[in-house]
Amino acid sequence: MTIPYQLINLGLAIMSLPGRMSLARASRNPEKASARTLRKILNLAKNTAYGKEHHFGAIVKARKPEQLFRLYEKSVKASEYESFRPYVERHKHGEANVLIPGKPLMYATTSGTTSKPKWIPISQKYMKDVYDVMSHIWLDNFARVRPKFLSGGLVVSVAKVVEGYAEDGTIFGSVSGVTAKKIPSIIRKRFVTPPEVYDISDYTARYYVMMRLAIAHSVSYIVAPNPSTLLELIHNAEEYFDDYIEDIEKGSISEKFDVSPEIRSVLAGFTIPDPERADFLRRVKEKCGGKPQLKDWWPDMQLLSSWKCGNTAIAAEKVQQQLPAGCCYQELGYFASECRFGLVLDEGIDSTLFPNYHYYEFIEESDLENPEPRFLRLHELEQGKRYCIYVTTFSGLYRYNMNDLVEVGGWNGKTPKIHMVQKVNGIVSITGEKLYEKQFIEAVHEAERQSGLKANFFIGFADPEEACYDFYYEFEKRKVRRSKAEAFTKIVDSQLMEMNIEYQSKRASHRLKEPKTFVLKRNSYDHFKRRSLLEGARDGQFKLVMLLQDKRRQRWINSLIED
Repeated sequence: MTIPYQLINLGLAIMSLPGRMSLARASRNPEKASARTLRKILNLAKNTAYGKEHHFGAIVKARKPEQLFRLYEKSVKASEYESFRPYVERHKHGEANVLIPGKPLMYATTSGTTSKPKWIPISQKYMKDVYDVMSHIWLDNFARVRPKFLSGGLVVSVAKVVEGYAEDGTIFGSVSGVTAKKIPSIIRKRFVTPPEVYDISDYTARYYVMMRLAIAHSVSYIVAPNPSTLLELIHNAEEYFDDYIEDIEKGSISEKFDVSPEIRSVLAGFTIPDPERADFLRRVKEKCGGKPQLKDWWPDMQLLSSWKCGNTAIAAEKVQQQLPAGCCYQELGYFASECRFGLVLDEGIDSTLFPNYHYYEFIEESDLENPEPRFLRLHELEQGKRYCIYVTTFSGLYRYNMNDLVEVGGWNGKTPKIHMVQKVNGIVSITGEKLYEKQFIEAVHEAERQSGLKANFFIGFADPEEACYDFYYEFEKRKVRRSKAEAFTKIVDSQLMEMNIEYQSKRASHRLKEPKTFVLKRNSYDHFKRRSLLEGARDGQFKLVMLLQDKRRQRWINSLIED
């Protein structure tokens, strides 16, 4: 028997109540809550190797919050992942009590600044007391925003739970995958895709199967962290719509696609023949002139949860255009493999931070190049200002630099709400101009408006050797003349000079030369993304940085220049 969504919503409200009450209390006094959280973390880890080396036991004896903060800041240097790697390696080889008491429950793996991936330890306490509680609030919030979000099928795009094992046998993989598996069974029964789909190694086949299973249902809710994944699914639908219809009618999965017999066997239980749905899709295609969109095959969709801030905004805008009227596109919120910082609890873009679960520190944007910057706490932030964020967690990260630039957009009680702006390494400088990725994106959009040309994909690289920027475009229109492409770049260049006074100064003094123009082949974004995935990036975590200083990736792009 299918349980009515109204009863499920009531259950979610009850499950989330303790977490909501705890958050409300903490948010009224973020300074007090931050001190309490930091003290709990340090007490928990004081007998670990890292805790002993950094005098956690002495720090927690501080009585006043400000004294506690300053002692911690003095004893533990703010740092990035590489300073933690030796400790993580000890855990991976089976040693206990290194960064956390005991051993990690699992590792979340993600790309790093070096060629080696980052292994983020996930402790049992962190998973149970932080991730699980926040997930209850997250699901309850969906029910508050769109009460009918569980009225149809659910499409949940996550990475593999188990990608492999560390030397001591501890799994590594996706925290989002683990979270999806821990969602209450009454909700998981509404998933239209089994987890085995994410074991399909060929991406074209994986996207086909995901959409083949999803489009066979009336879908009410989609969660896909990266909107580019949803765009891939939409493009797949455009190319294989007739194949979907045939497969749905027969209850099959096309043999065109590389899906192992083992996975096909699992999928057999999800592919019951449905001639009625097939006829519906045929009518949809005919009605839409052969080019149906997401809103046509899922007209009753209630909610999409996906990123739409920072460098995902371009893909998000394209997805937004295909959503049915009345569908809520809710920002997924600010989180990463290293930490689930907070949740978006309204229809805005700002994540409510949880001062009762993590200890946060910030450096104001204007202070980033200071060799001795001032670290700020939650209660010291100001609305509208931007900060680089650092986090201390129950999972073994201490004063960890996220390299993310965030902006304070509002308040929950007296606790700031934030949204992602860009990676700090999205700030590129050849000769002191400090050009922002966001400025480049806005300049390209203005060039589109002025020229009438549309860029399906664009990316810029700093070339310090030539003292200029190289701008690459894949235009929507085929065979754009060289002169028009260069005129497009001139507009971009002009806009950058308007937006960035230092860029203007450097261009005027010829310290920065005129940017170069390159036109890319069709589907260059797809090729670039696939190359990134082959190099170790994960599909769900792939984030396109559109302004870089990276010779290796520039070589990839150079191979895609139109002849």
